Amino acid sequence: MEQATAITLEWGGLLLRWLHVIAGIAWIGSSFYFIALDLSLRQRDGLPEGVSGEAWQVHGGGFYRMQKYNVAPPELPAHLTWFKWESYATLFSGWALLGWIYYLQADLFLIDPSVRSISPWLAAVIGFGSLIIGYVIYDRLCRLWRGNDTALALIGLVALVAAAYGYQQVFGPRGAFIHAGALIGTIMSLSVMHVIIPNQRIVIANLMAGRVPDASYGKAAKQRSLHNNYLTLPVVFLMLSSHSPLSYSSPYAALVVGFVILAGTAIRHFFNEGHAGRRQPWWAWGVAGMAMAMAIALSLAGPLKAASNERAGADEEQNPLFIEAVSIIQTRCAMCHGAEPLWPGMVVAPKAVRLDTPAEIARHARQIYVQSVLTRAMPPNNISEVTAEERQMLAAWIASR
Repeated sequence: MEQATAITLEWGGLLLRWLHVIAGIAWIGSSFYFIALDLSLRQRDGLPEGVSGEAWQVHGGGFYRMQKYNVAPPELPAHLTWFKWESYATLFSGWALLGWIYYLQADLFLIDPSVRSISPWLAAVIGFGSLIIGYVIYDRLCRLWRGNDTALALIGLVALVAAAYGYQQVFGPRGAFIHAGALIGTIMSLSVMHVIIPNQRIVIANLMAGRVPDASYGKAAKQRSLHNNYLTLPVVFLMLSSHSPLSYSSPYAALVVGFVILAGTAIRHFFNEGHAGRRQPWWAWGVAGMAMAMAIALSLAGPLKAASNERAGADEEQNPLFIEAVSIIQTRCAMCHGAEPLWPGMVVAPKAVRLDTPAEIARHARQIYVQSVLTRAMPPNNISEVTAEERQMLAAWIASR
């Protein structure tokens, strides 16, 4: 049963992650392309009425003539391509992956008893509910501060940092950081679903009915699309962060989120200005560099030393197989997976997995089974020379649980 569960969780997570990455590539690629296209459009004499500009492009041996209508063309073709499924696939696969890794395995990846001891179902309700509430707040802010993009950007930055801090008060470091990224991703995709696509449908319906579409629908959709463009690099960083515990293990992780957002938006601003044909703001790289330097400095300012859940593994204290397993793991693994890793150049335990106490070893039994027994991926290159007999002992302990 333990082996079947471990294999199911491992392969299920891999397949969902694969789908999520593929969908994300498609969505990010189309987003980057259309922002670059929109900014590269140029006016010229003789353009059709209602066309704001055009761009000529070459790709794959073919030439493309792109024109943009400010509101809508006088007539529509029989077939119109909608760029929405990339976003929807990214959102739903991301939610599924979040549920599979962090809610289905909440005791391991989401709940840290030293932060707050809550039940897995409550953690899932708080986590997923906050994503929906976060979008509702963002939507209201966009409507209240429409036309004042600078103020909206500052308010949004503060709100996202505050949300990341709130997650830190409820979840473990890794779960808190990934939820900050999931919040941004949810905001981006629900904007497509709730505003961008519906507004485009309203414009088309008016056009088909012979009415002049209201330009405000297009402006609102463009605002959300631009926000998505600037948030893309930060959300990708946050989604990748689960593989680097140093990024999320600091008590100042919420501020790290803020500086990552600043760095990502500065880089996008540099490229957006270049696509628009304007002088590229090279200072943006200085801003991005300083922001990331601050993020790195904060990540080193007192990494969290999460207290062990002393109750975990209490039922196994009399199990002689567990006692043997603890001895093996503390000898072969704890030099890296400890509160203060002894391996040169290592500041935080890989993936924030600590194996320096019996309680933590019992808590991570399933990961130990997958990494050291089932796949033998750990330790890397068997650097600490775990013997076949020791791996068999670990397998026997886990089978006895």
